[in-house]
Amino acid sequence: MKITSSLTDDAVLAELGERLARQRLARNLTQAQLAEAAGVSKRTVERIEAGESAQLSNFARILRALGLLDGLDALVPPPLPSPLAQLKLQGRQRRRASGVREPESPAREWSWDDDA
Repeated sequence: MKITSSLTDDAVLAELGERLARQRLARNLTQAQLAEAAGVSKRTVERIEAGESAQLSNFARILRALGLLDGLDALVPPPLPSPLAQLKLQGRQRRRASGVREPESPAREWSWDDDA
């Protein structure tokens, strides 16, 4: 199954778990062997392969043990700034998001609120 934005989170986790299980079996590893190589519990491997939620650090450990950690670079590639942004930043890295600015409310006359 192809992972697309139309899938639910549970379906994505189930597909990732299934793919990890197939990779593990292709390497002729038991869940216990993979768990030991990754430094996680066998139950963690079982949960991830079953599509249950798990800590990202455990997922990364399992990917490393399977030799698949380099694939994460393709999963979330570093953003490429536009040429205009590169000129503006002049080699520096952006550190903050600009956020969404709310329109300013119409100015009202300032008072001490003594007349209210």
